[in-house]
Amino acid sequence: MKKGIIQQSLSGFYDVLSENKLYRTRGRGNLRQRKIKPMVGDQVEFDSPNQKEGYLLNVLPRKNFLVRPPIANVDVAIVVTAVKEPIFSSNLLDRQLVALETQQIEPIIYFTKTDLFEQAEYEQFKLIAAGYEAIGYSVILQSEPFEKESIEMLEGLVSSKIGVVMGQTGAGKSTLLNHLAPDLNLATGVISQALQRGKHTTRKVSLLAINDSLIADTPGFSSYETFDMTVEQLPHYFPEISEIGQQCRFRGCLHLKEPECAVKEAVSNGTIMESRYKNYNQFHDLIVAQKPNYKK
Repeated sequence: MKKGIIQQSLSGFYDVLSENKLYRTRGRGNLRQRKIKPMVGDQVEFDSPNQKEGYLLNVLPRKNFLVRPPIANVDVAIVVTAVKEPIFSSNLLDRQLVALETQQIEPIIYFTKTDLFEQAEYEQFKLIAAGYEAIGYSVILQSEPFEKESIEMLEGLVSSKIGVVMGQTGAGKSTLLNHLAPDLNLATGVISQALQRGKHTTRKVSLLAINDSLIADTPGFSSYETFDMTVEQLPHYFPEISEIGQQCRFRGCLHLKEPECAVKEAVSNGTIMESRYKNYNQFHDLIVAQKPNYKK
C-alpha cells in the first residue's frame, strides 16, 4: 500500500502523486458506500501494480476543504487584488480574508495593476497595504506588479504548500500563474476556460506543480459569498479586532454600541483601519439579516 496526494480528478479517475511519480487510480466501492468523495488535495492510501491501474483504498482526514474549486487540505490562498480596473474594493478583500480565516487558510495578498498608478496614488495606496501587513497578513505590493522580486517573494511564501489562486475576474490571476510557471504554457488557457462557468460539462480540477508547491489551476471561490457564522463568531475572523477586543470592558462585546469598547477606541486612534471596521459592521448586519439555513 502506498500513500500520496490526489493531484488531478477527471471523470472518476484520480491521479495520485507519490514519491515524484503519478499514478492513475479509481475509487473502490467501499468509498462510495461510506459516502466519501475523494477531492484534489486529499492525502490518500492506494494500491497500484503499475502507474495506470491503481485503486484508492482510503482518504485520510482533511484539515479543510473548499467548494469551488473543490480542493482539500489547502495551506495558502493567493488573493489577487487589483488596485485599479477593476477598482480596489476593501469590502471584497475583507470578505475573502474572512472566508479564509474561517477555513484556517493563510492568505497572501498580491496587489496587481499597480503600474496604472501615478506615483502619488501609489504612495497613498502603500498606506493601505501597510495596514494589512500590520494585521499580520503577507502582502506583496510593488510598483511593477509582476517584477522578479515580487514573484520570488511569492515563491518563498508558497514553497512546499498547497495553494489556490482567488480574486476578481480581470485582476490578473492567469498572468500571475504564467509568471510563476512560464514553462506551463497551458496556464492561461486553463484559467480562461475555467472562468467560462456553465459552458463545459466536464470539469477537470488539478494542482499545478510549480517548483516545490502545488497550486490550483481553477480560480474561483464561493465561500465569501455568504457569511456562514454567528455575529458572536465574526470578531474572531478579524485578527486585529479579536486581539484588541480582549481589552473591552464587557465580555462578549460585539464592538458596536457597547460602552468602553477597546475596538472602537482603536479605530478612533488609527490602530484599527477604519475601512476594516466599517466592513465588520456591514458583515454583522448581513449576518443578522440572513435567513436561517435549516438544511445544514
